Amino acid sequence: MINKGGSAVAAPLPVQITCASAFRTSGVVAGGGEVPQHIAFIVDGNRRWARERGLPPEEGHRRGAENICRALEWCEAAGIRITTWWLLSTDNLNRSPGELRELMNIIGDLVRLLATSHRWRIRHLGDPAMLPSSLVTELKEAAARSAGDVLRPQVNLAIGYNGRDDIVEAVRTVVLETALAETGANASLDVTEKRIADALSTRGQPDPDLVIRTSGEHRLSGFMAWQTSMAELHFCPVMWPDFRRTHLESALDDYAGRKRRFGV
Repeated sequence: MINKGGSAVAAPLPVQITCASAFRTSGVVAGGGEVPQHIAFIVDGNRRWARERGLPPEEGHRRGAENICRALEWCEAAGIRITTWWLLSTDNLNRSPGELRELMNIIGDLVRLLATSHRWRIRHLGDPAMLPSSLVTELKEAAARSAGDVLRPQVNLAIGYNGRDDIVEAVRTVVLETALAETGANASLDVTEKRIADALSTRGQPDPDLVIRTSGEHRLSGFMAWQTSMAELHFCPVMWPDFRRTHLESALDDYAGRKRRFGV
């Protein structure tokens, strides 16, 4: 699209979100195994997908955002109550200003589309100080508009997010709260696992049961470093824009076939 000044403007995401599908409350996959309550996605490979096709990076990001909309509907239909999407790491902020500008615009389009669908509760994970003020406003408004309906599936958008920073900020919060609550010679530094978990960006939510990463990379790159300590991992070889419902079903079947012992 071209604005009145003659410069290029990215078009809104050309996808439509349909009305809510019948939510599957059985919590089982076709083979009889359990469905994860919370899936965290590392949506990797957008730039490589574009480069392989001779397209600019922003086209890969745009196709990736469109695919998130589709995948959210697949997850809802499968009975998954919480999904987390790593859209932008703190390391990604070192990319070129032009690519970041386009990416922020695309993320803003995605946030607006999800918010106006009234299908999901939205929460932002990450440092808002690292993001454009306009995007921060969009995220706050989307979270506020969707917070009241606890029956909606939860969508966490990790933007400007780093797992270690999440832990550091949680510990800082606990230490500060303890210092303010207890003074004097008998004050104790009561830092517990539960208090840290309750101070993380995902407070009030169960940790991910399953992490899915696309593009063939076999690492978490610091994503949700605390929350994924007991998660099952599934690595998919396709780039995120090429991720299809069959890939999700394969990941769910893989998860259902595992025996989660939690050390017992």
